Amino acid sequence: MRADRTAREPVPVVNVAALRDYAFGSSTISWWGVMGFMLIEGTAFVLAIGAYYYLLHNETAWPPSSSPPPLLWATVFTVALMLTEIPNVWLGHEAKRENKAAVRWGLLLMTVLGLATLMLRAVEIDAMNVRWDRTAYGSIVWALLVLHTLHMLTDVFDTGVLAKLTWTKPFGGRKHSDVADNGMYWHFIVWSWVALYVVIYWTPRWVTTP
Repeated sequence: MRADRTAREPVPVVNVAALRDYAFGSSTISWWGVMGFMLIEGTAFVLAIGAYYYLLHNETAWPPSSSPPPLLWATVFTVALMLTEIPNVWLGHEAKRENKAAVRWGLLLMTVLGLATLMLRAVEIDAMNVRWDRTAYGSIVWALLVLHTLHMLTDVFDTGVLAKLTWTKPFGGRKHSDVADNGMYWHFIVWSWVALYVVIYWTPRWVTTP
């Protein structure tokens, strides 16, 4: 008897050769990686904010032995950071459209804006009226500022690397997906700072200590 070989051979159901080898959003591992990173860093911010309010509860005056931190440069920085969301959202849309020219210029613009906001952060820190090593209040305020600044540095560096790659090397869909994920992390940087701005600069102006 002859064996029926054709019955044992796998028959392809769908030809996937034409499918893309990249995607956007929750269909990609990198998107989930960025989400996980934001969850971890967001938890660190929550813990630090919790420490801030714990210290407040144990003081008779807040801030202790100093006036509230100055608002001018912190507010300028906050407004400038929020305005960067306009080109960042636009860049995300262009990345999903796979518009190479727009992505190149958008990454360059976001790198410049990121460096500009870091300069404003340096001015804000220089204007801070409390040292990190004088009181627990100073330590937690500086810890919050440094934590957020490190996240900014990370994303600005990543944006600069992406900009260089798109201007110096051929790039396709996967790089567009990376740009979209990078923009998502900048959203986290902007809106986490809005919360920190309220904590650091307005809590001392609103709170009434015993």
